[in-house]
Amino acid sequence: TDLSLLRFISAELTRGYFLEHNEAKYTERRERVYTCMRIPKELEKLMFFGIFLCLDAFLYVFTLLPLRVFLAMFRFITLPCYGLRDRRLLQPAQVCDILKGVILVICYFMMHYVDYSMMYHLIRGQSVIKLYIIYNMLEVADRLFSSFGQDILDALYWTATEPKERKRAHIGVIPHFFMAVLYVFLHAILIMVQATTLNVAFNSHNKSLLTIMMSNNFVEIKGSVFKKFEKNNLFQMSNSDIKERFTNYVLLLIVCLRNMEQFSWNPDHLWVLFPDVCMVVAAEIAVDIVKHAFITKFNDITADVYSEYRASLAFDLVSSRQKNAYTDYSDSVSRRMGFIPLPLAVLLIRVVTSSIKVQGVLAYVCVVLFYCGLISLKVLNSIVLLGKSCQYVKEAKMEEKLFNPVLTATPGKPAGKQQSMFKSTQGISTDENGSTSVTNQPVHQKENMPSLLVTSNSDQFLTTPDGEEKDTSQDSSELKHRSSKKDLLEIDRFTICGNRID
Repeated sequence: TDLSLLRFISAELTRGYFLEHNEAKYTERRERVYTCMRIPKELEKLMFFGIFLCLDAFLYVFTLLPLRVFLAMFRFITLPCYGLRDRRLLQPAQVCDILKGVILVICYFMMHYVDYSMMYHLIRGQSVIKLYIIYNMLEVADRLFSSFGQDILDALYWTATEPKERKRAHIGVIPHFFMAVLYVFLHAILIMVQATTLNVAFNSHNKSLLTIMMSNNFVEIKGSVFKKFEKNNLFQMSNSDIKERFTNYVLLLIVCLRNMEQFSWNPDHLWVLFPDVCMVVAAEIAVDIVKHAFITKFNDITADVYSEYRASLAFDLVSSRQKNAYTDYSDSVSRRMGFIPLPLAVLLIRVVTSSIKVQGVLAYVCVVLFYCGLISLKVLNSIVLLGKSCQYVKEAKMEEKLFNPVLTATPGKPAGKQQSMFKSTQGISTDENGSTSVTNQPVHQKENMPSLLVTSNSDQFLTTPDGEEKDTSQDSSELKHRSSKKDLLEIDRFTICGNRID
């Protein structure tokens, strides 16, 4: 062939190619684009549901917990009138309620010895770079406190309610109680320093500290986007982001309360704070969307996984509402998301009582009306959450795990022992003591017995790859690989730092 510069240029200008020869590749790239476009909607739906879960657990401390403590104390005082029908003086749930209430009251009075004004001026006198470093250290310390704090509280609850006939394998209730009080007090001080630093950033003249603190969120993208994530790891990160966003909302509320107090509750100053508040919230939402969009892109995870995460959180809520639940639903939320409401509630009560002075009969009437409004909000939020949770569980086809606990075997416990806990007589599921379950679902014996031997399709929930149907005739190696994966519902603890739990 005649090689010349003219023929080369002509070939470059007229060269063609056919994209349909690599149809699978380009279809996959287009689906990735569509997945990134769906991430904001699916992520915000999960965040919206998770934030209301945190709000429900947070409002529980202010509304129903005082009433439950009052009922438990009333039962303890009037116990001689009823006689000792049971070995326990109080039920385990009542003991836990009293412990929470006592910890809350003790830490509240201890917080009076911490001067908020002195802390504010001490932090304001520091340089911008030093404050930026302090804020980063506070974020790390908050995650460490949250990851270990629920363990301390759970150890206290179990030590106080453990059956007495068992062998003593603990250091005692009193040491555990002092450890819990110390933890809640230190964590409340830590959150107060965070709120004070954020308040200083809001009141700075050039807003440079606020800008630097917001840019710190974008550094989070660098530390997480280019790592390998699986579904369980992404679930941990999503729970951490929900907890972080709700905590930031409470911190912004505390900042607004402190600023409004300094300006004699002038409503005009609220509009001065409003742009900065919107800027902080918008930056947090934007960072979460970008982070999750690229994590799902690099790890080939579809946007449907967030609906599975939402169904898993809904399953925790529905299962904790049953009659024979293993734990309180607020503690279940704390374990899942690392959100512990007690320190945050102590700080908010301390700030509100110091910012708002209650004087006169009319003021006390307003406090009672406000408390009734909080109870109404809590009840309404709980009803809506429970209805939505039942809907999500039904859509995910997880009712079998809820109504037939035998299908969700606990690791380390033989299946035969679990099957003995549910008797098929009279078509009603019962436990060892013969008490009926809260579900009371009538089932036929002939239809129920084979289901105990066959694994349900919902057992592969959150463990199978996206969009892939599993055939029952797969080889043994693939089945072994599938069985080695952990179901999200079987994992009780998650680190809020987004690290993998092996």
